[in-house]
Amino acid sequence: MSEIAVLGAGSWGTTVAKVIADGGTELTLWARNPETVDEINSSHSNQRYLPGILLPKGVTATSDLSEALAGCRQLYLAVPSQQLRKSLESWRGLIPSDVIVISLMKGLEVQSGKRMSEVITESLGIPEAQVAVLSGPNLALEIARGEPAAAVCACVSAEHASEVAKVCSSDYFTVFANQDVIGTELGGVLKNLIAVAIGIVNGLGYGQNTKASIITRGLSEITTFAIAHGARRRTMFGLAGLGDLIATSESTLSRNFQAGELLGKGKTKDQVLAQLSQTAEGLSSVVPVLEIANRLGIEMPIVNQVNDVLEGRMKPSEFGKQLNLADDVEMEF
Repeated sequence: MSEIAVLGAGSWGTTVAKVIADGGTELTLWARNPETVDEINSSHSNQRYLPGILLPKGVTATSDLSEALAGCRQLYLAVPSQQLRKSLESWRGLIPSDVIVISLMKGLEVQSGKRMSEVITESLGIPEAQVAVLSGPNLALEIARGEPAAAVCACVSAEHASEVAKVCSSDYFTVFANQDVIGTELGGVLKNLIAVAIGIVNGLGYGQNTKASIITRGLSEITTFAIAHGARRRTMFGLAGLGDLIATSESTLSRNFQAGELLGKGKTKDQVLAQLSQTAEGLSSVVPVLEIANRLGIEMPIVNQVNDVLEGRMKPSEFGKQLNLADDVEMEF
């Protein structure tokens, strides 16, 4: 089989597989559902997740995990974040010990509050230098259509970050490399929470003034949180921070925006989860982010109010009216 494997054939996993193949590298895409595998191999499409998109012949699908992992040198993970640890523990014996593992996920583990890269190193027992993170303003369907976009690959090993960036780049998708894994990863996690907030006010029918205020002050909140964990400030104002925040907060393609919009229209958390066809990582990340913030004494009023709406403690119509936005002074960027 190929030296590149993508595990998870949802919208983002399939899109990354397409980008890699369009860049000239053949790969194996693993899917649990045999019907999905047959569709990809026979008609070069995955209509459930990427309607209307033709996949290149360089993408070969399989439901056989051992087949996907045989000889693998770069392993891309696009599975639900809350299932990652359990999945990796069961897959560990099949994963080559020297493989570079790339996280495509944007969530925190609920029970531990750990980033996906941390879960990967712990579950597989591999060094940090073998784990990379790919993140940025990346709405899957737009990229799958070939619309120009960019992302960041972060790894403590500059060599590995560059290798992954080269494989993932194509005519329409440019990947830059850096070594700030914490900032790149947290940017992808935290922007989801602000996107839920934007969805809420959009569902209420509020306009651009409200949205701009929440995006701007939301950036302040998530930057403070990320820096407290060792992220570089400049990362939060790059593709993985501000760029991803804008894309996720401004697009109806964003599942986190969609979730917030449903909340703003009066749906309960359970109703939102039932209605969404795919996971909105922001909903599961709210609690662990706030637990960490409270432990570190970090004020996150926007995220707190998102949680209050989710848990039914605040009516959506009250959202934003009580935003003290942490303090009276603009954060010095």
